Amino acid sequence: MAGKLFLNTLYNVCIFICLIAGYNYGISDKHYIYLLPAAAIIAIFIVLKVRLLKEVKKAQKNP
Repeated sequence: MAGKLFLNTLYNVCIFICLIAGYNYGISDKHYIYLLPAAAIIAIFIVLKVRLLKEVKKAQKNP
């Protein structure tokens, strides 16, 4: 369970870093080409995070 907690924290950090990088490089510097990869990476990590949360929820129901 500690590994899943670490993985969840890692996903949160990656999402946050992509948000900051997408804003700084994409919007502030007006290089909108950087927004697409940042949004794609954020979407991937959100999907992985939802799968992880479902797995943890399922594991807690069936001890």
